[in-house]
Amino acid sequence: MRILVTGGAGFVPSHLCERLLADGHDVVALDNYITGHTRNIAGFRDHPAFSLVEADLIEGIPIEGRFDRIFHMASPASPIDYVELPFETLYVGADGTRNVLRRAKADGARVLFASTSEVYGDPAVHPQVESYWGNVNPIGPRSVYDEAKRFSEALMMAFHRYEKVETRIVRIFNTYGPRMRANDGRVVPNFISQALQGQALTVYGDGTQTRSFCFVSDLVDGIVKLMESDLVEPCNIGNPHELSMLQLAEEINRITGNPGGLVHKPLPKDDPTRRRPDTTRARTNLDWSPQVPFDQGIARTIAYFADLFEKEGYGLSKRDAR
Repeated sequence: MRILVTGGAGFVPSHLCERLLADGHDVVALDNYITGHTRNIAGFRDHPAFSLVEADLIEGIPIEGRFDRIFHMASPASPIDYVELPFETLYVGADGTRNVLRRAKADGARVLFASTSEVYGDPAVHPQVESYWGNVNPIGPRSVYDEAKRFSEALMMAFHRYEKVETRIVRIFNTYGPRMRANDGRVVPNFISQALQGQALTVYGDGTQTRSFCFVSDLVDGIVKLMESDLVEPCNIGNPHELSMLQLAEEINRITGNPGGLVHKPLPKDDPTRRRPDTTRARTNLDWSPQVPFDQGIARTIAYFADLFEKEGYGLSKRDAR
């Protein structure tokens, strides 16, 4: 098939592009490099079935030819991004998603939207099941991301119901692995970057808040299976194994041999206290479950950052793009 991946030079989308190429498809990636990076696609940039178009999805999709599948993955996706790129985050969820859906209708393509566990907010239901409507602050500092994703889901379902577009929605939980941005503000790259420099790991709050970490290859496998399934309703993809921030910090310090210990800072506003997916729908409908154990995945991620820092140094800019 001929497939479009928006945000294709980003962390997760670049792994998706690589998987789709390995599966024998022709892949076109679209990216404006706001948060993507050329290093993420370096390993397959010259693949004969791959091409990259530098463009802003908010302005449209300047690519000729029909697509069979569209994976709409484009969006800033970290706490630093929400603060620095609030309008870009909102607009790619509104204008960008509308442009994708219009193109999907014109092409007769099936489209998958990368939503997020953030649609559940600070959840009052645990673990989070897809039928839960969430507990989101619509005007808080995280709202530009949370509400953009919630609006996009509504737009996807409207096009499905009224325009007969084949749509799929994946709600992605915390994902980690090689190609994450070193300074993107998320906990895994933060902890690893600090540990590799022998610094104390910054734990926000008392560290008892939890997340569930899924290795990127497992996530991509779930996304591909969801696209080719008959499941129209949103589907959680994530690892149901829950870790506290203290457990995560201690594991990373242990693997890296970091003597720096921990330092505590106040918990950011609206930061969820617990996050774990109910993956019953994915197991039942997709025959999907995560396969990469956390100790193996985090070791591979640490090795990636160690190699990156050896090649490029620790002085990576806050906006680590291109």
